[in-house]
Amino acid sequence: MHVSKTLKEGSKMELPLDEEDGTFTNISLADDSAERLSGIPSSKVERARSTMMNADMDAVEAENQVELEEKTRLINQVLELQHTLEDLSARVDAVKEENLKLKSENQVLGQYIENLMSASSVFQTTDTKSKRK
Repeated sequence: MHVSKTLKEGSKMELPLDEEDGTFTNISLADDSAERLSGIPSSKVERARSTMMNADMDAVEAENQVELEEKTRLINQVLELQHTLEDLSARVDAVKEENLKLKSENQVLGQYIENLMSASSVFQTTDTKSKRK
């Protein structure tokens, strides 16, 4: 034979009938030691514990949120710096190409000017010793 025992959460547990003397076995599943020691009903103790646990969980959740925001901010900053570095690298490459192009043009112009000067009689070297004699 079994007897129902109501638990803390409202569920029931079947307890066997003591066959020897015909009495029921009484088992307490709730931790009511705090109630016995302090005189405060266990429901108030449970609510206080629950409130403290919720406060602790809220603090941990807030800390995790702050860490997540900081990580997100740092990731965005790293990405922005990577894009800036890519832009600067592209700009340096463009300046190098332009520099090589201008050097080449300067060489061509320098050669052209030398050719013009050698072809012109105005820029021909004169021997001053031979004219004086």
